Amino acid sequence: MTVQTWELPTTLTGTESPPRPDAPVDVDEAVEFLRLYHTENPDAGCAAHRIAWVRGEIELTGTYQHTSEELAFGARVAWRNSARCIGRLYWQSLRVRDLRAVRDPAEVSAHCVEHLRVAHNGGRIRPAITVFAPDAPNRLGPRIWNEQLIRYAGYRTTDGSVVGDPRYVAFTDAVTARGWRGAGTQFDVLPIVVSADGETHVRDVPRDAVAEVAITHPDHRWFVELGLRWHAVPAISGMRLSIGGITYPAAPFNGWYLGTEIGARNLADANRYDVLPTVARHLGLDTSSERTLWRDTALVELNRAVLHSFEAAGATISDHHTESARFLKHLAKEERAGRTCPADWSWIVPPMSGALTPVFHRYYDTDHLKPEYVVDDEGLRAALEGVPPRVAQTRGDDPYSPLWTYLRTQGAERRSGRRLD
Repeated sequence: MTVQTWELPTTLTGTESPPRPDAPVDVDEAVEFLRLYHTENPDAGCAAHRIAWVRGEIELTGTYQHTSEELAFGARVAWRNSARCIGRLYWQSLRVRDLRAVRDPAEVSAHCVEHLRVAHNGGRIRPAITVFAPDAPNRLGPRIWNEQLIRYAGYRTTDGSVVGDPRYVAFTDAVTARGWRGAGTQFDVLPIVVSADGETHVRDVPRDAVAEVAITHPDHRWFVELGLRWHAVPAISGMRLSIGGITYPAAPFNGWYLGTEIGARNLADANRYDVLPTVARHLGLDTSSERTLWRDTALVELNRAVLHSFEAAGATISDHHTESARFLKHLAKEERAGRTCPADWSWIVPPMSGALTPVFHRYYDTDHLKPEYVVDDEGLRAALEGVPPRVAQTRGDDPYSPLWTYLRTQGAERRSGRRLD
């Protein structure tokens, strides 16, 4: 089972905006979730009584509090509803760590490190989510800047090239400006950055929590000389968890890797580590023409290396053929349960050998279901550019700060195609 590690878009895309911090919870959305919860959990008690209680709570306070059982159910169903994730067969196995009482940035970052250790589980990666304090009227919850809890720095050199991951050059610059210093290597783990209540905390990830895998090849000994590696736990931290009208802005979650996420995207994409030309050269391939399909040959060998390395290291990983078959099994189970299973074809079909997998040859429902994991322009800018997300508003401050006004303006201009200076 894998929770596909969706990469956020590389530009602002008009995704859902964060809710206003001074606005009350949408009662209809809360009621809809509670009815779903009680329908699928008939032993949970009287739905009418719970709905009446929540209505009163929202009327008095503008929000309400999920029970631990509702939170766990909502987080799992949000995974079940994730149209871009191929690995939903075992959605019910998601381990939910309820840390809603935690909002201090230093404590949040410490628990994020613990999340990595819990999820790694000695190499037998287990799906987990850690849920921190939610947004509430006039007080936002903590926000994790990072796209994933473990990502690698990118350093722009004087000749314009990049050492490390080009995706995170701006983020690296932002944390460097805050005092962080990396070693300047290809695989420097970025710090975890958390904001809450007007404070920002920058924390290095301890080496024992990173759990990296050195990439070797089963047939080619020279592969180790490339110095490639990748971390074992793909913990997504740049998305909001939305359950019944309540937003949890800091809720890192993980499954385990699909091999192609590393071998066909992170290490292979031309705007990421771009190692295919190097692999092709070592393989002695003819790169003079695209017709030789040298990229395809190099891509297969790189993905073989990734799968081999994770298996040799005892770290859980899945291949795209196995996971495609599991996804169709998941679809069949959802249909038998009388539920719609939304899926985005462009994300479900793997980034290599797509037509060789069974998920390629069919259409999918595209309904937008809730609860859900949400990416927004604000989280995207924090993850890719190191622009601070909104901090918690207290003492009656204007919930729409100049920064958020700027972000909304930038998002609108990018979507309209206007040039941004």
